[in-house]
This record gives sequence, C-alpha cells and structure tokens, in this order.
Amino acid sequence: MEWRDQGILLVRRKHGETSAIIEVFTAGHGRHAGVVRGGAGRRMGPVLQPGAKLDITWRARLEDHLGSFTVEPLGGNAALMLADPPALSALNAICALLAFALPEREPHPALHEATSSLLGSLAQQDPGWPLAYLHWEMLLLAELGFGLDLSSCAVTGRCEGLAYVSPKTGRAVTREGAGEWASRLLPLPPCLREGVGETGAPDGGLLEGLAITGHFLAHHLAPSLGDRPLPGARQRLIDTLARLQRGAAEKTI
Repeated sequence: MEWRDQGILLVRRKHGETSAIIEVFTAGHGRHAGVVRGGAGRRMGPVLQPGAKLDITWRARLEDHLGSFTVEPLGGNAALMLADPPALSALNAICALLAFALPEREPHPALHEATSSLLGSLAQQDPGWPLAYLHWEMLLLAELGFGLDLSSCAVTGRCEGLAYVSPKTGRAVTREGAGEWASRLLPLPPCLREGVGETGAPDGGLLEGLAITGHFLAHHLAPSLGDRPLPGARQRLIDTLARLQRGAAEKTI
C-alpha cells in the first residue's frame, strides 16, 4: 500500500533510538500516523515540529498497518511565530485539538483547507486571527457532528434579535423566546451573531464566543470520545487572549 499527500504535522513522539511516530492532518487521508526513520535525529528533529507543512509518502504492507512516512518539508509555521507568543499558542491549540478530536484516517477537506488558511494568517501576523480561530472552532464542531445552528430562533423561528444559545442543542434563541429560561442559556456575542466569515474586533465578544465553543467541545464532543479532558493547549490560548484583552482595555483608560 502506498499514497502521497501533503499534510500538517500535529504530533511527534519518539520511537526507538532515532525514529519518531508522527501524526499528520492531510486533505485526502485525514489524521494519519506513521513512522519516520531518523525522525528524532539531528537532521529531521528540528523539521518535525507541530504546524510544519510536509510532503509525505506513506507505505505499508497492509492498509491497517501503522506504516512508515517519507517526508519532505514544505515550510514550518512554528518558526515564523517564535517572535509572536500568542500566535504560537494558537498554533499549539490548533494542533492539539485536531489530534484530540479527529478520527483516524477520515478525510475532512473543508477543515483541512480552513486550518491551512488559519495557520497562514498566524504566520503572517494577521491581526484578525483571533476571530478566525473562533470560527475555526465552530467549523471543527460542525465537521464532527456538533455544529451550532445560529440561523434562527429555536422557539419563535425568527432570524432577528437572536441573543442566546441553548447549551443542550446549540440552537439560537431570541430574548422573547428565552423568557424565564434566559439565565440557563449562553449569551450569544456579536462576533457570532454577525455570522461566520464576518470581520470583527475582539471587543465583539471573542472570549464569550470561545466560551460557547468551549462548552460544546468539553460537554458534547469530549464525551463522545470517551470523556477525555480537552487539551491544555486550548486553555492556555484562552488565558493568553484574555490577558491581551485586559491589556488593550487598560491602554484605553
């Protein structure tokens, strides 16, 4: 068995003295693992870092075997972000969540394209990457069957005046529809009310939006995977964004 594809490196684990087992996210083959001979050595070790773009060839005797990778580097996102700790934190969160959530060998081409685009924004220090990251988490949930429906109110059917999200169903709700249940719902921030793909600033409720996606990652997605805790890299990113937001607020005072 053999195939060739391009992928984003998610995880590297040492295997034996000099080899490594890596997991990559490819457009055509999803999250896929394999052994890289010499992957822990001096030449390949620095190349095989989370976020690295690789041209890979996978070979195995049988399809269900672990198999081995031959890799050629296409670029390293982490190296471009070393001078930007928040962006590096986002890269680590992206790779950790993909490794945590994606089923093995199941293609998700739309998510792969969005991930490549987001990593490009991080590497280019695009100031809009925090909002793009939030929308990426929304897409991750949707791709894995836990998407939010913010198109209309689950109670009244109205498309205007959406103010909350049901923590159980992921459906939007208006203030009128929420009624006495409002305190049990999640506030719907402007950056999500405006719709995925719209531009906006962090003060449009970025952290509130991440609290919503975090709820569905932790209480809907994670239980479906055996109730494992979310990767710590995601919380470290949230903490970083919160500090940035506090710092920006203090500068305006």
